[in-house]
Amino acid sequence: MGLSSQNQRNIPLGHPVFDDEMEAAAIKAFRCDRFVMGEEVRKFEEEFACYVGTKYAVSTSSGTNALQIALLALGISKSARVITSAFSFVASANAVLHAGGKPVFADIDAETFNVLPGKMRHKITKNTEFLLPVHLYGYPCNMSEIMALAEDNDLKVVEDACQAHGAEYRGQKAGAIGVVGCFSFYPSKNMTVCGDGGMITTNDEDVAKLAAKLRNCGRKSQYEHDIVGYTSRLNTANAAIGRVQLKRLDAWNKKRVQVASLYDKLLSDVPEVCIPPKGDVDVKPVYHLYVIRAKRRDALRAWLEKNGVGVGVHYPMPIPSQPVYKRLFGFEDGEYPVSEQVSRECLSLPIYPSLSEDSITYVCERINEFYSMQ
Repeated sequence: MGLSSQNQRNIPLGHPVFDDEMEAAAIKAFRCDRFVMGEEVRKFEEEFACYVGTKYAVSTSSGTNALQIALLALGISKSARVITSAFSFVASANAVLHAGGKPVFADIDAETFNVLPGKMRHKITKNTEFLLPVHLYGYPCNMSEIMALAEDNDLKVVEDACQAHGAEYRGQKAGAIGVVGCFSFYPSKNMTVCGDGGMITTNDEDVAKLAAKLRNCGRKSQYEHDIVGYTSRLNTANAAIGRVQLKRLDAWNKKRVQVASLYDKLLSDVPEVCIPPKGDVDVKPVYHLYVIRAKRRDALRAWLEKNGVGVGVHYPMPIPSQPVYKRLFGFEDGEYPVSEQVSRECLSLPIYPSLSEDSITYVCERINEFYSMQ
């Protein structure tokens, strides 16, 4: 079964934007500004801090670098344990290793896909220094409980907001709640710099200054270095593109919410599909991804791809199940049952601001058709 060739669609999973205004901004930066650490970088940092609601923002070359440098700027020790989600992109944990600490994993809530504060609590030891919640898919974590947990145990909170540009929790933007927030501008994100890029946000001036030094080779002055730093700077042309995209972020996020709302409506009567959580008075998600949980996920994925629908699996295994983490730390399957179950069922459907109602309807019709054949 399937559609005839004339009705076949080609709906991508995502659709990064690069238009004439962004091209003009990049060309101007190339022609009139320094290629690295130019004026566009400074302006982008100021504007992003203002948007998130923090005093400072420090750009980096990636979201992974942002997490690593944030931990270093906060004084992570060699014996540090950092509690984070078992279910995320591997970079959330890799950054901890890069910073010299050890990631400790906690299981997630099957509905929100986010780490559970209660599971974090059980992992705290005398060597725990940080909590690193991940606002997965653009849905904010339960930050009130996480912040209370941190305060009760004298821990620092670093928000992995790499997928949560513009998301809000109880009136605060993601990335402005913990002592530090970290963002990625990879091309698949809600806003990008048309390449790799990242940002650290904080209200702590000392942390911001140290992070800025760490990302720039540890410079005290041009050729004087008083700490060992990294080459983790954001290119100026990328920052110029980021400034254009930042101006559009709220409008784009609003359209993503509208897309998600239509998916919710059209899939609510499919018993084999669990739709992602909606926002409420406390939580305003931005749907970096629209992730369903589906019985017979792999068969549904193949069916949708056969019918021209781009889908993805974010992510096919929890971080502790990654071969490198099993080898380094001896993790075994079964330690994080909810994360493992979700990894077998999660399926990302197309979502981006320009996705048409007709295309959304087509995707949902194909999902209904798949289950009607079973």
